[in-house]
Amino acid sequence: MRVLVLNPGSSSLKSSVIESAEIPDGSEPVDLAAPASARAAATPAAALASARAAATPAAAPEPIAQIGVDWGTDATSGGDPADDIRRLIARYEAQGIALASLGAVGYRVVHGGTAFRAPTRVTPDVIAQVTALRDLAPLHNGVAAATMTAGLAAMPHLPHVAVFDTAFHATLPEEAYRYPVPDRWFAEWGVRRYGFHGMSVAWSAERAALLLGKPVAELRTVVAHLGSGCSVTAVDGGRSVSTSMGLTPLEGLMMGTRAGSIDPGILFYLLRTGRLDPDQLAEEMDHQSGLLGVSGRTSDVRELLRAEAGGDGPATLALNLFTRRAAECIASAATALPRLDAIVFTGGIGENAAGLRARIVARLGAIGVAPIGDDAAPEDRVISGPGCSPAILRIEAREDLIVARETARLVARG
Repeated sequence: MRVLVLNPGSSSLKSSVIESAEIPDGSEPVDLAAPASARAAATPAAALASARAAATPAAAPEPIAQIGVDWGTDATSGGDPADDIRRLIARYEAQGIALASLGAVGYRVVHGGTAFRAPTRVTPDVIAQVTALRDLAPLHNGVAAATMTAGLAAMPHLPHVAVFDTAFHATLPEEAYRYPVPDRWFAEWGVRRYGFHGMSVAWSAERAALLLGKPVAELRTVVAHLGSGCSVTAVDGGRSVSTSMGLTPLEGLMMGTRAGSIDPGILFYLLRTGRLDPDQLAEEMDHQSGLLGVSGRTSDVRELLRAEAGGDGPATLALNLFTRRAAECIASAATALPRLDAIVFTGGIGENAAGLRARIVARLGAIGVAPIGDDAAPEDRVISGPGCSPAILRIEAREDLIVARETARLVARG
């Protein structure tokens, strides 16, 4: 099945056309709430044997075509998704990819709350529920809802499927998703950890297993997704057991424009003293903090590295804060695993900022992680030395493949 994947993020709309039959089948679809043994049993033995036999694991399949739309640093203040999708369709058709050749449209949606724990057919009711979760993912869910609405209108003859980042984290144990707050916050108001970047983490775990020649079920991995948004997830045998993002994508690591975890007393102080009102506070925590807030100039790591090389103090501080926070979260996530076999770096920063990646790893010596070089790694591979444990890997984030695979599975099941 040929699937058009639409991935509305916090700064861009990524789109690609994927042939689902070419996607490696990391594991058969199983109930995410099932015991770990059930998920492990779903790993195709033949595929694993083939991967072990290969001297070099096969490259991840490339899209038939891909087109991106830049929404700037804040997608919520960008253009009209309806116009963007009409232009995307016209551009794909100009490349010879007709609408008639598509079998389905799949969407990455960041927050599914408790309602969506598996891929779901897109309907007006589903869009309304995604919109209702906008306050929990203000940079993402409203844009995703608008994109799905536009997609349905532009391609009404195709099945449309929403795939949720939070679904991968449905395996979190209660000790990982509960907060130490009054029980009624959880029972009555649904205050709990959901976790995000689930599709990126799922792909990274599968890909790491292939690169290391081990079954997913036997691998204990920490995945650091570092991009505009950043998170760290501990994956035990293919299952999420700890993750840094929480009720919203604001918790955890320092990010491009998001603060990540800070003392909640700071927020009370700013509100009580009238320095900021709730809307101003949300705006500055989501859009004016992180690398942008500390550097005072940009959230773009490439620009910050150039500024640091030129002696810019705020840029240096921003990058040092970022590497420190990332290392702290990786070390913390490792405590959720019985052992640490691998650390994966993915996302735009994790894949491409080799020097920053090396600086993060250098801070992990206390937990037995050997330093790595700062050489660029343009393809998926192990970047640590031979025999090093844990292994360090660079893996391209391929949410598009997970969206396409899950969309095709759901449509095939009818």
